[in-house]
Amino acid sequence: MISTEACPPPAGLSLDTLAVHGGSPFEGLTGAVSVPIYQSSTFRHPGLGESTGFDYGRGSNPTRAELERTLARLEGGAYALAFASGMGAISAFIKLFKPGDHLLISEDLYGGTYRLLNDFYRSYGFSFSWVDTSDAARLRGAMRDETRAIFIETPSNPMMKVTDIRLCADLIHRRGGLLAVDNTFLSPYFQNPLALGADLVVHSGTKYLAGHNDTLSGFLVHSREDLEEPLRNIQKSEGASLGPFDSWLTLRGIKTLALRMERHALGGRKIAEWLRGQERVEKVFYTGFEDHPQFRLSAAQARGHSGMISFYLKRAADVPVILRSVSLILFAESLGGVESLITYPLVQTHSAIPEPMRLSAGVNDRLMRLSVGIESPDDLIADLDAAFKRCAREP
Repeated sequence: MISTEACPPPAGLSLDTLAVHGGSPFEGLTGAVSVPIYQSSTFRHPGLGESTGFDYGRGSNPTRAELERTLARLEGGAYALAFASGMGAISAFIKLFKPGDHLLISEDLYGGTYRLLNDFYRSYGFSFSWVDTSDAARLRGAMRDETRAIFIETPSNPMMKVTDIRLCADLIHRRGGLLAVDNTFLSPYFQNPLALGADLVVHSGTKYLAGHNDTLSGFLVHSREDLEEPLRNIQKSEGASLGPFDSWLTLRGIKTLALRMERHALGGRKIAEWLRGQERVEKVFYTGFEDHPQFRLSAAQARGHSGMISFYLKRAADVPVILRSVSLILFAESLGGVESLITYPLVQTHSAIPEPMRLSAGVNDRLMRLSVGIESPDDLIADLDAAFKRCAREP
């Protein structure tokens, strides 16, 4: 088994180094530098009442355990739980509450989260309010006596709104509730919500953490001892835990997290600035612009801006032309991988959200979302430029 006592990395390391060395720089039993894939569904007990710390793969696995230690260290938490997807992680979080509890949710967030909460968990007796959490007055006004949690995305998906994590923590902790922050868009390299007062951090590890568009994973990271046993019980009982091979792929991806995030950020800024100068673009949403409404807040609680950009086209008719014209940039769902992806939220990521709510959040038929990969920004700009020029040639 992996010995956390024998080979933990030294304290005080930078995120760059922690991403490479993880929870254990080598495996304690063999000295393997790359943690082995423990592809076993069950583990032998030395004797009655004795255990190596692992028994059945749904509840525990050495490869997954190493990944969980790594995420906990990167986010500055005491515990991390790895799930088969980000939605599995969010589902486990919701199980912490009981019928009658009220949760405040970011109005502008991934459509799959809306579908999970509204179409499934509302029938369990939970109530949800969808609010622009970047607006402090609206946030305060949406609080109820029965509010037990705030769940936010910051930056939000896809409108890049930034919510004040410290403010949310203060508001919900006064009521004895929990703050959960989806940190997928920035990763622990650029933002650490636990240090700002959050109780739990959510990740779709499929995105920047794994980083190669080749595996699914999700995480809950926290430092609440009172939550660890309930969450572990949920993970084990529902069976949405991450498998060993996907755990290994995510660990491998995390080793280059620092390098990739710097590259994503560099390309994102250059392309966001280029998009601002294009005739066919009405508005660009990018947290790195100094005139972004929450730029100062972003600078205060994050260390960077990743490669996520959204933008309005002036004409909805340009959407299908661009999507069939780009070649380097792939028309596909997801984000955060080494390949650049362009998404049309109206019919992809946010199709589950009712039209009035979508429009209120800003998701209209002219909105595009771009996840800038690690390719040359100049090549990506040339790809977009060719697509825009084709739009100009077509009526």
